[in-house]
Amino acid sequence: MNAALQGIAESAPATHAHTGAWVAGVLRARISAGQLPPGTKLSEQKLSAALGVSRNTLREAFTVLAGESVVHRIPNRGVYVAAPGGDDVREIYRVRRVIEPAAVLWGDLTDDALDRLDAIIARAREALATGSVTGMGDANQELHKALVGLSGSASLDELMEKVLAEMRLVFHAMATTPDFHSHYVERNAALVAQIRSGRREEAAAELRRYLDAAEQELLAHMGIIPS
Repeated sequence: MNAALQGIAESAPATHAHTGAWVAGVLRARISAGQLPPGTKLSEQKLSAALGVSRNTLREAFTVLAGESVVHRIPNRGVYVAAPGGDDVREIYRVRRVIEPAAVLWGDLTDDALDRLDAIIARAREALATGSVTGMGDANQELHKALVGLSGSASLDELMEKVLAEMRLVFHAMATTPDFHSHYVERNAALVAQIRSGRREEAAAELRRYLDAAEQELLAHMGIIPS
């Protein structure tokens, strides 16, 4: 955990430092980036020192993250990064099926936004070519965050950050299935091509099918439904 928290104190925005919301945001971002995997114990002593906050502030952050199912408390043992189950996966995809296709349908397709999507696809293909599962997973997370970003809504961006933090925890369950991300690289590329060509309705419909397939694959891998 120490490595994952390196540099946090120096990067703390002055306007938000020492607040429970800021601490929750920092930890959520680290989880979303895959730097705090499921089962990681979040030591109050180490986190308080690394973040420069009181334990009370840290506990406020834990309460927020526990409400998001990103961490869970074990009585007399402490706070741990959560390992999502089947119900969590279903809820994640309920949210994603609403906000992602909507952003594709009605978001602002600026040249900068489209160029960013293209750049993410390029990184995903490079990761695929080199066999980097982590790289493919990172690019996938970044792409779906960028799709919601088309909405221009800070509230939806915040919601997606929470969803992606949970998704990263789910993806840890797929570590033994390296082809999980690989077969979504070109699906992502085709989706971006549809968006770039202005075929929004087609892209939104395809995205829903894509999310349905990913949900079923995850649930099957977890043994929740038959493979």
